[in-house]
Amino acid sequence: MKNFFEFDRLGTNFRTETMAGITTFLAMAYILFVNPATLAAEGTGMDSGAVFTATALAAALGSLIMGLVAKYPIALAPGMGVNAFFAYTVVMGMGIPWETALSGVLVSGLIFIILTLSGIREKIINSIPSQLKMAVGAGIGLFIAFVGFQNAGIIVGDESTVATLGDITSGNTLLAVFGVLVTVVLITLNVRGGVFYGMIITAIAGMIVGLIDLPSGVVSQPPSLAPTFGQAFTHLGDVFTLPMIGVILTFLFVDFFDTAGTLVAVASKAGLMKDNKLPRAGKALFSDSAATVVGATLGTSTTTSYVESATGVAAGGRSGFTAVVSAMMFLLALFFSPLLGVVTSAVTAPALIIVGVMMVSSLKDIEWDQFEIAVPAFLTVIMMPLAYSIATGIAVGFVFYPITMIAKGKVKEINPIMWFLFIVFVLYLTFLS
Repeated sequence: MKNFFEFDRLGTNFRTETMAGITTFLAMAYILFVNPATLAAEGTGMDSGAVFTATALAAALGSLIMGLVAKYPIALAPGMGVNAFFAYTVVMGMGIPWETALSGVLVSGLIFIILTLSGIREKIINSIPSQLKMAVGAGIGLFIAFVGFQNAGIIVGDESTVATLGDITSGNTLLAVFGVLVTVVLITLNVRGGVFYGMIITAIAGMIVGLIDLPSGVVSQPPSLAPTFGQAFTHLGDVFTLPMIGVILTFLFVDFFDTAGTLVAVASKAGLMKDNKLPRAGKALFSDSAATVVGATLGTSTTTSYVESATGVAAGGRSGFTAVVSAMMFLLALFFSPLLGVVTSAVTAPALIIVGVMMVSSLKDIEWDQFEIAVPAFLTVIMMPLAYSIATGIAVGFVFYPITMIAKGKVKEINPIMWFLFIVFVLYLTFLS
């Protein structure tokens, strides 16, 4: 195992990778509860218990494929945002049966596999200028930090100013602030795995003061998968309609560029990028595509690489064994779901905020004095939290890149693939609106 995952070359070990995998899992554990609540919301007709089991299994299998095939410390699970699009827009808004919507997810995953095996996805990622990749990483850092502030109740919505400071005297918000302080101190003291220990200490503190309920039990039987398993295959003939083609394209756009951004950002943070290229990019993209097909078969929306994997990288994760450990944790979660109740948003929010701090460090590598680079880089960074979408941030920044380069007289420096992306993103933003 040590040789297979190249622990020595990567400067890591079994203990560190295990801790990193558990840290990543804890940062992602919320999806086990959020995804069923979203997909099985009143009006969709989906079975909540089956979606819970499908979510855990899709995350486990997807992470396992990523760890063993691509050997990256990146875990996968059904994606946030696209699950809301699936439930509220496609099923409830457009009136498309959830079985047909699952077929759309399956088809998008199969298309991704074809694009990946052809090498197109890898070429696209490697054609992106290095400084835009740095902007993507920093933007994702701001995005997940913003999510952390929201989950903690530190930042809340406001009709007048869009966002404002929340009630920082409320119990859960104070617990999250406590978690941030503890994690900051641990990392400042160079404690290896400070993010992980910060989450554990925060959870224990929450139980002591009564903000987090003690687990009602330890072991429970997983809900049946029967209501959703294989339903994606029974309605494949219904996807060849104009509305469903639009739905499939949306699944494609969001997953393609969310995944690209996440892979680049996490790999960069782990120091795994080589000469501005992602080693084994084809295998990583194939793992992500295969996970979507597996997830759709089980009964959940698009499964994708999770930016929360950066928490595991921050805890020292460098190899695919981190993802394997996360996969094992998701399998265990099927039987120990009562224990996951202590991993509340107040516990995970500090990890997201601190990892966000770490990821924006890539801003220093951007040449801000070159305006033709500064504009698309800035728009990429700022639009992710403002639009609440990694894909939208990438789209806006990449649309402006060729425009500023042309204005500067650097047309020859624009990779032909970036021109293709310009057209794609213009269409994407138009369709999204």
